[in-house]
Amino acid sequence: MVHLQRLIVFDLDGTLIDSRHDLADAANQLVKGLGGTPLALDTVTQMVGGGAEILVRRVLKAAGLPLGAEKELERFLQLYDNCLLNHTCVYPGLIETLTQASCLARLSLLTNKPRGPSERILHGLGVRGFFDQVIGGDSPWPRKPDPTALFQLMAAAGTDRSRTLLVGDSCVDLETAKQAEIPCCLVSYGFGFQGVDQTRLDERDFIAVDAVSLTAVIKKFICEFS
Repeated sequence: MVHLQRLIVFDLDGTLIDSRHDLADAANQLVKGLGGTPLALDTVTQMVGGGAEILVRRVLKAAGLPLGAEKELERFLQLYDNCLLNHTCVYPGLIETLTQASCLARLSLLTNKPRGPSERILHGLGVRGFFDQVIGGDSPWPRKPDPTALFQLMAAAGTDRSRTLLVGDSCVDLETAKQAEIPCCLVSYGFGFQGVDQTRLDERDFIAVDAVSLTAVIKKFICEFS
């Protein structure tokens, strides 16, 4: 009899880490360099979730600046690279959650942030070792909510849909889980949660309000296969 692995796939920004201030600082440095007026932290925060290219386009539009070419994206990535870990931190209690979850299942990370800065952040915050696989938004596969990269993580972990849980904070994460036909746990402390249509959650999905309740959700999910 084949025993399939259990897999927990985490989103990064707004789920594992609070990166709002560094993202906003880089975005506003870009805006100021183009002659625009900096945007409020909350304004930039609401634009996060679709990857760096989408963030740059949203920021430029909100600042009333022309939608730039590829050089604006490159400039943003350079600016962000210089402030990745100025303020970014792991949400309270999440290291303990990862510690307990890693004893129960394989962990992977799926983000629309490019892999380079994602890896630097994970290493810098001391949590890279929890994850077997990391897929960023510049991978060969489409970004979330397309589920293709998620399926790659399942294959690498030797598991299937029924034994995979996606943990995220946004409508992008929820849509990814829906398209993959797997359960989702949304963290309400994340900055993407306010844009979630909670009527789309079904009986397989969860909401966690903090690290303690997220750990409980993961244990409940794992117990279904114990």
